[in-house]
Amino acid sequence: MAGSTVNVYVGPALAQYGFGEGHPFGPDRMHAFWKRMVETGLDKCVEVREPVKGSDEQILAFHTASYLDKVKKQSQTGSGYLDWGDTPAFKGVYEAAATVVGSVLAALHDVVSGDCGQAFVPIAGLHHATRDSAAGFCVFNDCGVAIETLRQKYGKRRVAYVDIDAHHGDGVFYAFEDDPELIFVDLHEDGRYLYPGTGFADETGSGAARGTKLNIPMPPEAGDETFFRMWESAERFIDKATPEFIVLQCGADSLAGDPITHLRYTEAAHRHAAKRLKMLAERHCGGKLLALGGGGYNRDNLARAWTAVVQSLLGESA
Repeated sequence: MAGSTVNVYVGPALAQYGFGEGHPFGPDRMHAFWKRMVETGLDKCVEVREPVKGSDEQILAFHTASYLDKVKKQSQTGSGYLDWGDTPAFKGVYEAAATVVGSVLAALHDVVSGDCGQAFVPIAGLHHATRDSAAGFCVFNDCGVAIETLRQKYGKRRVAYVDIDAHHGDGVFYAFEDDPELIFVDLHEDGRYLYPGTGFADETGSGAARGTKLNIPMPPEAGDETFFRMWESAERFIDKATPEFIVLQCGADSLAGDPITHLRYTEAAHRHAAKRLKMLAERHCGGKLLALGGGGYNRDNLARAWTAVVQSLLGESA
């Protein structure tokens, strides 16, 4: 039944987005998630879709032409960095990053068109890239591309972007800081202790957009109890904003045991966020919700967290 299904985008082309074996953002991340989906039988409950390579035109909805050219050139040589030392180029990086964008936009179309109720793309949510640069393992900001596409192609102006990755979604926040119709909610580890060092509580938007952004810095070692308590204010903020579409970036690096962060959630936080956002989506926007995997560098953690997100989208309990 099309409108009530959950589409999940997985496949070798999507797994290609990674920076080599042994790197925190390695190409094995998608496989860890999908292995868990198969073990739990959830692979039989969703509609599995093949990755799609995005076009230059789609990427340019958010990124500058000069930056796109830079990625293409370094994709051919596979040398150097695409930023200031965090995001290395590799041969084929353009194709891999374009596949993240294309898969997200295909999933977006599935949701907007009613082909499915919600969709999930595990290797996506690359929220650090700016309009003209890579940053923090993120080459193209598929979140930003999705938001711009919702406006330009589908006429969805009031979009709620919700981010529970341990790292602040700075590439999205600053790109839309002065946009009053982009509702931004981000629960992340306090920037005084973790990259990118942004997302403080007094960053609420600028100009006409002041008050449309909610940054909730979490103390290091914060666990589920703190998350559930702070989530209540996030949910009220989203509910009051009455969005036309919801994008969830559900990075799993906020779970206890991640090698590069300090939060201590369990997958219960991700299950709860997805469940409550689905409820808000049903209340305000016909159920239209797109979930993007984001970070997560402990493979067991990301498998458990993202499977919990899919369970919530399907309306299943743990």
